[in-house]
Amino acid sequence: MSLTDRAISRIRQLIRDGELPPGSKLPPEQQLAASLGLSRNLLREAVKALVVARVLEIRRGDGTYVTSLEPAVLLAGLAGAVELLQGETVLELMEARRLLEPAATALAADRITDEELAEVGRHLSAMRQARDDAELMNRHDAAFHRAVIRGTHNETLTTLLEHIAGRTLRARLWRGLVDVAAADRTIAEHEAIHQALLARDAALAQAAALIHVSTTERWLREHLPEREHPAAGGPAAAAVREQRAAAGRRPPPPDDRSRTVLSTGPAGRR
Repeated sequence: MSLTDRAISRIRQLIRDGELPPGSKLPPEQQLAASLGLSRNLLREAVKALVVARVLEIRRGDGTYVTSLEPAVLLAGLAGAVELLQGETVLELMEARRLLEPAATALAADRITDEELAEVGRHLSAMRQARDDAELMNRHDAAFHRAVIRGTHNETLTTLLEHIAGRTLRARLWRGLVDVAAADRTIAEHEAIHQALLARDAALAQAAALIHVSTTERWLREHLPEREHPAAGGPAAAAVREQRAAAGRRPPPPDDRSRTVLSTGPAGRR
């Protein structure tokens, strides 16, 4: 362990022991360095690292504070880490989503409020109206799931699933672009989830969510390795762009990250 890592560990220990609770202000630099047996330079390096990790925050002209330490704050860095995953790890993320989301949906069936259920219903209605627009439908699809997961009232689970599911959005959009039957199946699966939530049936909600996520995962496993994603260029990209242009819609902008994340299915199916 480096000297900086040891300094970080000592500050974290103060937080774990409750000597620096959430929202508290750190003692003056010289005082804290002396109490921890650190040089001031080493303490500064440790503080910088903990600021990046969102454990501490610097308020200009005021001092350094412990953050709220809430999951949404501490796990915010997970989104950036997930974005850097390479290769076909989108399949691993889909697998993680399959393990977590059905259980979360069951929990939501017991905890979701009427207002939250109404929001889920609004996104489902918007999905029906956007069935011929894969991009718009995909946005409401994602919002539907976020609303369901927020219904668990479990901030840790909500944050984890938002970051995991968010990384698979382009994969799910590509399915909608190349699979002409995907929209109807997707809407039907979401309707089943919604009906289970309305019935407050946790077992049924879990089963409906498992079927939905598993269907998407299975499709991606069958089609992911075939070719490059249309946003990366190539013949499949040209086919999709030509068809979308003929339909009067703008193609999705190129995204270099998709080169290592997603491959296309058979071109020219819609």
